[in-house]
Amino acid sequence: MKQKEQYVAAIDIGTTKIVSIVGKKNENGKIEILGLSKAPSNGVKRGVVLNIEETVGAVRKTVEDVQSRSGIAFTDVFVGIAGQHIKSMKSRGYINRDSSDDEISKDDVFKLTKDMHNIPIDIGEEIIHVIPQNFIVDNETGVKNPIGMSGRRLEANFHIVIGQVASAKNIEKCIRKSGLNVKDLILEPLASSDAVLTDDEKEAGVVLVDIGGGTTDVAVYYDNIIRHTAVIPFGGNVVTRDIKEGCSILQRYAEQLKIQYGSALGDIAAEDKVVSVPGISGREPKEISFKSLAYIIQSRMEEIIDAVNFEIQTSGYADKLAAGVVITGGGAMLKHLPQLVKFKTAMDVRIGFPNEHLSGTSKDEINQPMFATSVGLIMRGFEYLEIYKSSFNAGKKSEMIEQPTREEILENAGDFDDEMYDDEADGKLTWAEKFKRSLSKMFETEDQSIN
Repeated sequence: MKQKEQYVAAIDIGTTKIVSIVGKKNENGKIEILGLSKAPSNGVKRGVVLNIEETVGAVRKTVEDVQSRSGIAFTDVFVGIAGQHIKSMKSRGYINRDSSDDEISKDDVFKLTKDMHNIPIDIGEEIIHVIPQNFIVDNETGVKNPIGMSGRRLEANFHIVIGQVASAKNIEKCIRKSGLNVKDLILEPLASSDAVLTDDEKEAGVVLVDIGGGTTDVAVYYDNIIRHTAVIPFGGNVVTRDIKEGCSILQRYAEQLKIQYGSALGDIAAEDKVVSVPGISGREPKEISFKSLAYIIQSRMEEIIDAVNFEIQTSGYADKLAAGVVITGGGAMLKHLPQLVKFKTAMDVRIGFPNEHLSGTSKDEINQPMFATSVGLIMRGFEYLEIYKSSFNAGKKSEMIEQPTREEILENAGDFDDEMYDDEADGKLTWAEKFKRSLSKMFETEDQSIN
């Protein structure tokens, strides 16, 4: 009997656009995107949802569009989380074990990681990810997998990602009001990294810079481990705003100028070329020189790169990033930006396209830096289902059983517990269960042949 095909759907709620995407894995393990739809995002500022109704409207529009295009119906989605409230920190924890003769078990590692969820953080914040980086067993440093070793004291260095509770709740509220369930919230820089970075780059040391409309996400990898994450609270929109104010033109013309004629290097822009922009409400058109435009863009992009440089220095891995910088996101398409980043960081630079793991007929259409996060969310979704052996409610419309609406359930059930509905519908595991299962996968010791 043929196994039922597994589909995954994801929603990327960005500052400038909201993207709904659905895909499947082919027999070679590559991702095949079956449908993608994007709509302007008006209710989000710097990655944080400020207007629930507008965001819900855009989400519904893209979801309906992508379902009709792909023929795939779904009620579960993976959703990205970013925004200026995201921050990361390093922390070290330890446990003293009863006996040094017993082997260290998964439960010991689990107990140590569980303790890290109790570290003091500010009111209104929550720990999103606790990622072990390396372990120390009785002063033996640099241990990647302590399970099976003997020792009395088990220590570990952790990378901890923290976000605001309210921001996460608002994202979940938008998805639920759109008639969908949040399967899992995924940190967007991690999703983008999966889509555009190679394993070799992660091993050699690389910094991913995802330049969005409202935020710039940074992720630093070294030795295949995420070492630092940060969200810088400005992106491509500050460039557009500066063009608008500097040239006294409308926002939509400023955005068009940036995309069509903009350059990140003022010195090499043509001095003798000008572009004519329509005047406001019948006034005289304005002529803007390419050189002036480029200098406005360059000054703003340099501020973003300086902020990225600061995060690279903060990570402590600035001198170990042999693979340099990979820039992605919609802002990466700005002309001459790689040259400016190379000049400012003194590192190798390339633009990251999410083509590494894509296949199928829509590959060329999707293979743009602006869709890196969306593709990464699909990849993370498949990884989640594999680790937690979880089911995902998606399939061809003809195969899908009509789900009762929340209103119908309420009518039939009378009194109803909201919390029970949310947890059961989402099919969520507690973080403890999730961590136990991910540990099993993380510390599998199988002999692998070297190709």
